Amino acid sequence: MTKESDSKPNTPTRDQIRALRKQYGEVGLPDEQVRANPFEIFSVWFTDAVANEYIVEANAMVLSTVNSISENEIFPTSRTVLMKDFSEQGFTFFTNYQSNKANQIAQNNRVSLLFPWYAMERQVIINGTVTKISEAESSDYFATRPWGSQIGAWASRQSTPLNNRNDLESNWNKFAQKWPEGSQVPKPADWGGFLVAPTSIEFWQGRYSRLHDRIKYERDLSSSSNKTNVWHHQRLNP
Repeated sequence: MTKESDSKPNTPTRDQIRALRKQYGEVGLPDEQVRANPFEIFSVWFTDAVANEYIVEANAMVLSTVNSISENEIFPTSRTVLMKDFSEQGFTFFTNYQSNKANQIAQNNRVSLLFPWYAMERQVIINGTVTKISEAESSDYFATRPWGSQIGAWASRQSTPLNNRNDLESNWNKFAQKWPEGSQVPKPADWGGFLVAPTSIEFWQGRYSRLHDRIKYERDLSSSSNKTNVWHHQRLNP
């Protein structure tokens, strides 16, 4: 009989890890596909990602925040959140306003987003500032969530210590009894949306021999320009 330990795969060695590489394709991001407005490219790429069967959640984005407690305690934190809307005003996601991410945003509202569309050899990097959306907008979206997710928003005190899994499920059952499936679940006061208004958007497309295409857009924030949708772009070395 084979021992359980014998059936486990061996951990890759350092040389094996260093040998992990993929030759990227020929799709590219040629100059003729570059537009004056980065949201035109993002809309096309996002549509492609939604249609790609190998991308599980096209709207999943990595959100990186930074605290500002003191100079010696500044650390970035990253986690995946789901984009629930985008427009030329920015990218919207929802969370608990008492969570770690929300607390860090309250300290420092400058964040970074990353859409990692590996199956298409693409990524989009966004830097910007965050503000809360209105209560009305948050309530409208909350009403569209599945019942279980609505109850989960009440049951979880996001990011706070949890003694065990049973406590969480017990809390969920308590609110599920309070608002049975089919009833109207109100939005918790400490739950809502954030809008990330981009100051820069970079499109990365994998290419052969690591000669990747990178196009970076920066929003014109000069005092002489009152147009919030004026962008300047340039091609970067890979």
